[in-house]
Amino acid sequence: MPQSLDGFLDIRAMLRLVRQNLGLDVAFIGEFVGDRRIFRHVDADAPSTLIEGAGDRLDTSYCGRVADGRLPELIPDTAAFPEAQRLAATRTLPVGSHLSVPIRLSNGMVYGTFCCFGHAPDHSLNERDLAVMRTFAGLVAQRIDRDLQAESLLAAKRGRIRRLLDEGGPSIVFQPIFLLDALAPAGAEALSRFPADPHRSVETWFTDAAEVGLQIELEHRAIANALAAYAPVWARHRVQLGINASPAAILAPGFTDLLAASPADRIVLEITEHERIDDYGPLLAALAHLRDRGVRIAIDDVGAGYSSMSRVVAIRPDIIKLDREIVRGLDGDPMRQALARALVDFAARCGCKVVAEGVETPGELAVLSELEVQALQGYLLGRPAGIEALERVFAQGARRVDAMADAG
Repeated sequence: MPQSLDGFLDIRAMLRLVRQNLGLDVAFIGEFVGDRRIFRHVDADAPSTLIEGAGDRLDTSYCGRVADGRLPELIPDTAAFPEAQRLAATRTLPVGSHLSVPIRLSNGMVYGTFCCFGHAPDHSLNERDLAVMRTFAGLVAQRIDRDLQAESLLAAKRGRIRRLLDEGGPSIVFQPIFLLDALAPAGAEALSRFPADPHRSVETWFTDAAEVGLQIELEHRAIANALAAYAPVWARHRVQLGINASPAAILAPGFTDLLAASPADRIVLEITEHERIDDYGPLLAALAHLRDRGVRIAIDDVGAGYSSMSRVVAIRPDIIKLDREIVRGLDGDPMRQALARALVDFAARCGCKVVAEGVETPGELAVLSELEVQALQGYLLGRPAGIEALERVFAQGARRVDAMADAG
């Protein structure tokens, strides 16, 4: 649909345009819901007794009579039609002239009617005016079709996410994080996983959840599942866990309660960039409280854009995570190397540690080692896996560190 027409399809604006063009007093869209007519949109020159959202019996309305053929679509003078005179609305509104055309959706269903009426008779109304009404009723039908399709998509998204939550999801995998020094395992990042769907990425699940008002519940559930799965690891290994949370999830009621049973000094809260932050005040206060308990703060995807750097400056994190787009092909790209070097130097001057994400090749690892980042994460070193596989990584790392200590 052309942009200009799409912008034009504002139903209230169309009602007013048609009503004023015809010189009538009231225009409205009535939806047929069972045996009732609901006033969805109303436009009038003066305050009207027709209230948006209100309704009445369809079989006692002009709309009902037009729909079943007892009244014509064009009525210049209601006094000429006995059927119109039998309707109470003719006297109470009053209705002296009336035009009504069906709104037919793309599936063939009659949604309702597009109606205009005047309080006095108007013998100038003619078939050309009725044709205009039909044209605009078609445009209204297009807009309603789009709205219904959007509502259907939202309902599908909401149902899909609600089912996932009701079944205890999302599931969690853990990607190990290694210190640069001897590549000893330092911990892991918790990552959410969802039912396989080639058209729906992890990011899409969270975006859909935000669109249907379930973002906070989904994020909190992911964090709760991650912490519960990681609890046995903490009992055997002194390692950290990175959990992802948006500012909205951090500020939502119940967030600090999620962390209450876990060792705060081994939690790294990775702030994700799902939404813009207009006021840092509440977020900084919440992070200060978490820091007092020992939680460390990280900024994810640093270097991906200006907004990530502005967050670093505002939040003053303990850790910055280099975006995987900077790390990818680092060994063969002098510009990426220059940017990575600048960020590592920036972090050192600010007292931040650096974790490089997305390390996939020995060449990338070599450059990052030269830059002296503190920690590494990526497929070269360890893929996301279940908690049992992660336990084996930590156990092997502990044995390797012990062997190095004994050799020393």
